Amino acid sequence: QVQLVESGGGLVQAGGSLRLSCAASGRTFSTYAMHWFRQAPGKEREFLARISWSRLTTYYADSVKGRFTISKDDAKNTVYLQMNSLKPDDTAVYYCAADISGNRYWGQGTQVTVSS
Repeated sequence: QVQLVESGGGLVQAGGSLRLSCAASGRTFSTYAMHWFRQAPGKEREFLARISWSRLTTYYADSVKGRFTISKDDAKNTVYLQMNSLKPDDTAVYYCAADISGNRYWGQGTQVTVSS
């Protein structure tokens, strides 16, 4: 089994920054890639960023390119999402996901609220 726990969400003013963390535990040795998504009230879940575990390649949605950065710490089995220049439209629940052995696992989410 795989567990993903997000942290780092909170309330921030527009223009500010937050760093989200996603700690993975359990059977994570076959991790292929990890992702960040978000879901705002009344909207569908939106892909934000992806990092491949072995090649370290990254990919971003246009909506966050240049503002958000995905990274990972192998020693801590943790993925981060550095979010800069936050806007009120970034308000959502943020989720991490891991692709392991052909399955996708999800965390419970962390709330990010950006005030204007």
